[in-house]
Amino acid sequence: MSVKLLWIVSDLGFLHSSCDGNRSLASSKFVSPDTNLLFQYRAKTDKIQKWNPDFYSFRTDLRYPCIGNSGLQSLSSTVPLVSSMIATSSSGEMAVSSEEKVYNVVLKQAALVKRQLRPSGDLDVKPDIVVPGTLSLLIEAYDRCGKVCAEYAKTFYLGTLLMTPERRMAIWAIYVWCRRTDELVDGPNAPHITPTALDRWEARLEDLFRGRPFDMLDAALSDTVNKFPVDIQPFQDMIEGMRMDLRKSRYKNFDELYLYCYYVAGTVGLMSVPVMGIAPESPATTESVYNAALALGIANQLTNILRDVGEDAQRGRIYLPQDELAQAGLSDEDIFGGKVTDKWRNFMKKQIKRARMFFDEAEKGVTELSASSRWPVNNQ
Repeated sequence: MSVKLLWIVSDLGFLHSSCDGNRSLASSKFVSPDTNLLFQYRAKTDKIQKWNPDFYSFRTDLRYPCIGNSGLQSLSSTVPLVSSMIATSSSGEMAVSSEEKVYNVVLKQAALVKRQLRPSGDLDVKPDIVVPGTLSLLIEAYDRCGKVCAEYAKTFYLGTLLMTPERRMAIWAIYVWCRRTDELVDGPNAPHITPTALDRWEARLEDLFRGRPFDMLDAALSDTVNKFPVDIQPFQDMIEGMRMDLRKSRYKNFDELYLYCYYVAGTVGLMSVPVMGIAPESPATTESVYNAALALGIANQLTNILRDVGEDAQRGRIYLPQDELAQAGLSDEDIFGGKVTDKWRNFMKKQIKRARMFFDEAEKGVTELSASSRWPVNNQ
């Protein structure tokens, strides 16, 4: 497929948006600030979609990922005049990057929650509908989830104690499901996990979303997704991240790594926002709050990757962009050999800078959450 570059120059942050009361849901687009990624990206024939000017708009301040502006005021004064590039085919088709794929998920999740907002701006939590004789079992299920959270995420657990009981228990249930999912490929039984096993785990997920939990811990999450507007897609996407771990041990560029980080960590933010809630007085877009939650997950995963380079290398895995390693004059052998050189230090400084950028973006969204949900997010 032939590729050409489409240049867009604008001093507007959002070219297309819709509003609802004091909260706007903006349809915005973004591009990576990593110019190497932009120039080296090659459009794949199996990742294309028709150009739709009515849906896509572009945020041209090169921040990555896009964080929605609080309302639509003063956009031209906050966004610099720059040029952006996207790859398009000669037939007018646009290659879909990982950022775009994930952003489409963000738009979907924000729209789902937006439909559930009360006039006050708070989420509509469904009342308990309990089959006689099961209430005590459900309470025990949530208690077990709380104990798991307390054991493996002590600081976060203490933060959840400041949340309302319904939100606190729901976050515990989500945490436990995520931990169990991660343990499939990183736990003691990881060598025996196959794609078929992950398929069965996904089928089990679908059952609990239908109200048919397999065990007590599943029952807690099944109750949670019945009460809150939590969508199944982020959970399915996390399982897809586990599948990537089974078949992939290298990442050609940051576009590939970004998608992996979304699957295994960014999804947690999308699962949690419907439970944590958005402050009724927040002027921010629902979309921007989801973007901040996504950025926090990406930042945390990038930090884990940089922390665990040696441990991952022992398992034959390198979660670092191969093209950036090559540009820095580094190779897989340098990582497997544990060589700490000036080249390595300079490379790591750039990786740390990127992670900090995501943390900075995430921090902007914390103040938009419901007041009781802010502290545990700030203290992860």
